[in-house]
Amino acid sequence: MTEPMLSLQDVLLRLTAYWTERGAMIVQPFNTEVGAGTANPATTLRVLGPEPWRVAYVEPSVRPDDSRYGQNPNRLQTHTQFQVILKPDPGDPQEQYLASLEAIGVDLAAHDIRFVEDNWASPALGAWGLGWEVWLDGLEITQFTYFQQAGTLKLDPVSVEITYGIERIVMALQGVSHFADIDYAPGITYGEAFGQSEYEMSRYYLDEADIAATQRLYDLHAGEAQKMLDAGLAMPAYYNVLKCSHAFNVLDARGAVSTAERARAFALMRNLSKGVAELFVARRSELGFPLGTVASQEPPAPLAMPAVDQQARLLFEIGVEELPAAEVTRARDWLEATVSERLASTKLSHGQVQAYATPRRLVVLVEDVAPREADSVETVRGPRASAAFDATGAPTRAATGFAAKHGIEPASLDRVEQDGIEYVAVVRNVEGRRAPEVLSSLLAQVVVDLRSERNMRWSDPALSYARPVRWLLALLGDAAIPVTASQLTSGTTTRVQRVAAAPVVQVPSADGYLDFLREHDIVADAQARRSIILDAAGENAAKVSGRVDLEADASVVAEIVNLVESPMPILGTFDKRYLDLPPEILTSVMRKHQRYLPLRTTDGLLPHFLTFANGGCDVATVTRGNEAVVRARFEDALFFWEADQKVPLETMKDGLAKLAFEETLGSMADRAGRIAVIAKALGERLGLDGAERATLHRAADLAKFDLGSQMVIEMTSLAGTMARYYATNAGERPAVADALADMERPRTSDDAVATSTAGAILAVADRADLLVGLFAVGANPTGSSDPFALRRAALGLLATIREHSLFDAITTGDILRVAATAIDAQGVAVSESALSATEAFVQARFEQSLLDAGNAPDAVAAVLPLAGEPRRAEATLTDVERLAGEDQFASIVEAVQRVRRLIKDADPDGNPALLTATVEQQLATSVEKLQRALDSGSITLPQLISASSETLNVLNTFLDEVLVMDENREVRDARIALLASVTRIANRTGIDWDAASRLLATGYKPATVTG
Repeated sequence: MTEPMLSLQDVLLRLTAYWTERGAMIVQPFNTEVGAGTANPATTLRVLGPEPWRVAYVEPSVRPDDSRYGQNPNRLQTHTQFQVILKPDPGDPQEQYLASLEAIGVDLAAHDIRFVEDNWASPALGAWGLGWEVWLDGLEITQFTYFQQAGTLKLDPVSVEITYGIERIVMALQGVSHFADIDYAPGITYGEAFGQSEYEMSRYYLDEADIAATQRLYDLHAGEAQKMLDAGLAMPAYYNVLKCSHAFNVLDARGAVSTAERARAFALMRNLSKGVAELFVARRSELGFPLGTVASQEPPAPLAMPAVDQQARLLFEIGVEELPAAEVTRARDWLEATVSERLASTKLSHGQVQAYATPRRLVVLVEDVAPREADSVETVRGPRASAAFDATGAPTRAATGFAAKHGIEPASLDRVEQDGIEYVAVVRNVEGRRAPEVLSSLLAQVVVDLRSERNMRWSDPALSYARPVRWLLALLGDAAIPVTASQLTSGTTTRVQRVAAAPVVQVPSADGYLDFLREHDIVADAQARRSIILDAAGENAAKVSGRVDLEADASVVAEIVNLVESPMPILGTFDKRYLDLPPEILTSVMRKHQRYLPLRTTDGLLPHFLTFANGGCDVATVTRGNEAVVRARFEDALFFWEADQKVPLETMKDGLAKLAFEETLGSMADRAGRIAVIAKALGERLGLDGAERATLHRAADLAKFDLGSQMVIEMTSLAGTMARYYATNAGERPAVADALADMERPRTSDDAVATSTAGAILAVADRADLLVGLFAVGANPTGSSDPFALRRAALGLLATIREHSLFDAITTGDILRVAATAIDAQGVAVSESALSATEAFVQARFEQSLLDAGNAPDAVAAVLPLAGEPRRAEATLTDVERLAGEDQFASIVEAVQRVRRLIKDADPDGNPALLTATVEQQLATSVEKLQRALDSGSITLPQLISASSETLNVLNTFLDEVLVMDENREVRDARIALLASVTRIANRTGIDWDAASRLLATGYKPATVTG
């Protein structure tokens, strides 16, 4: 018999009952506005300190910026969260959470439930954590977080936070597409109960709230919070922090928060939150922590060390909660390399080491592991024999001390010879350790050393990784190897699909483990998962006469491979009317938000998509769920698209004043203004004609305007793309619209650069402002930290310059200086050292790009003096590598180097009349002729080679026959001046002749093209 559909009220009651049965205390919503259940003191304050805390509660969460007058199907200014805090981490929070979904009627076997990386941070509260958003058939229904910090304080023990999005869950359970249609209680819909409130509060937050009055409330509550801190009252202080935060959110929704005010507000609230956190912990400590403290746990007893007497395969599995997709591949590579290296440091013979990884397991298999290490002879050398024994043969103190140290008598010392010198030594036969003993400690250390780029803590005091490690499996053949890492001890079981009849299964042997996992619906090999995905993509796309663009969607495919353990294709459909939206919007939603593969024909997108569930499920149910999700996403996009087109471009650009860029450099409006100034100045320097200048100036005036659109605020990757659409729809000339789109390119290293002249200049101005501005305020990259993506900006700058010949008229240094002038004009000083550092940074990126392209390092070094002229440098590099195998080039390099070694940097004023020898006059005539042939300015290497054959012959004769360093200073200066004129001509190529010489010394030969 089918259970009747649950109302929203039923869902809340069942969740309350479920968590009550598991020891949670039920508390009430807080008595003032909070933006999320997290902000309730039952979470934010109770996760602090050492006391255990298990709590659950409903929390109406108020977010003024999500106000939509009740029109949007998914966005509400007040939505319902159900909040759970588990402190400490119970060890199985995911399993407890999944059971709670069953309690509210979710059939886990029918649905596709996924834990997808989503890390949480609240700068204003000084809080952050790592975890996931939980997807139900593609719909985000829960935020699941391991709290790491709150109020800027490190948390110990770590708490698990589970935040259910109730409206979304109930919409999925009831199959409705708008929150207003939810059955809230018997006979009452959500819209009937709360629709009026949703509309009126949206009106208040977006249109009617008095900005001056709200600002006074903000100031009042901020001041009151500080007064309460000074009085030592944590709870009243926090109450006022929340009131202060809500007032700020109202101001933000009204568009009344400038960049500087936002930065100040965040700093103020962060400092207040820190004060509250410290005071709360201090007060609980004074009270003796009334709830007690979390006791440390002892690990279970390890397995007994087995006896192994024959060669066998090693299986070691590290079981984890769902890893971020990017970490899966990195961890696989690390595990294989680490186990290989550490086995090599032992005397245990073995065969191939192969690692595999899925979101929930890291597996390494080692073939043919010997049952024990080989026996060995250990020799410890002591003092010289001559110093160890005296003339009578009696041991000296050196011998007796050395022997005593090793527990033997001096008479038992051996003698060894090294480099013709005899030493006393202790020589022992060392019996090899048994394989289980070697592997037990080695594998335990692998677990302890496991790290990611961003690590978290959980209930285990000594382990830290991207996500919690929950189980270990170690088998040598069919023998269990005991591995203990902190509180984790290995067993003989693994965990398979959570919805399986038996989610934990016994593993009989290391042999055939990949097939064993396959039998349990797990594909451990990433390449095998990829093949399944690609085959399914082709088969399912063909069903609707479409295809998947595997080149455009390569990154999505790679992510899907590492999001699932067993790919199950789901072919979905959406309403054709959404195809009226720009295709970039649809593909952005599908790829970035949902990890869907769009389906298309040569004519464009189809109203279909392909996604992949994790393992077996009810395909029809999961398909319907994903179709509902994409429908809601497209409805959001349609809402933004229609709303944005009602806003004049200039008004939209005015909204940039509300968008923060960097505290010293101001708002995005300030940055857009600088870009416009830089672009127009570059246009003048580059001599644009009237039409191009007009296009550039209009596009510059609108630069970055689409960042103020609702669409781009929601989907930042569409910046530039939406500028083209909105500008076109607003009646701007196509050239202006194209320039606005072009300025955002290239977005990645694989992206094409701007094609239009105005777009290229704007793209260069954009990146020059970013680089110079951030170097000026000390925000340049350090190590692996590059929060503003300046490395990418430098490469984008260079790529654009290299593609457009118009930039031949200006150096990168000149471009950066134009940017510095614009930044200075806004009151931010750019020091010469900052400007030099910026230029050096860009040139270093240029050098690395040439090396990454496979060019010879010395050839790259030879053209680095031209790094400020990237196109010329690239052309010269091609010449250097092409000519490196030719005798003429080698002769020129040798001759120039002879001259440079002889005269160094000298360049005196010489008297040509003193050059009386025939060869001197011949060289002077030849050099003068060469100068006339090459005109003035820069020259290319082929030009120099073509014109200098006569001069080269005369020069070599001169160097062989003439004593340049004559005793007569005037004669010497005349000869040096003549040779300096030769180097001046050679240096007009811009080449580093020392590097060119090194290149030839390596025997470099250009690659030969055959075919």
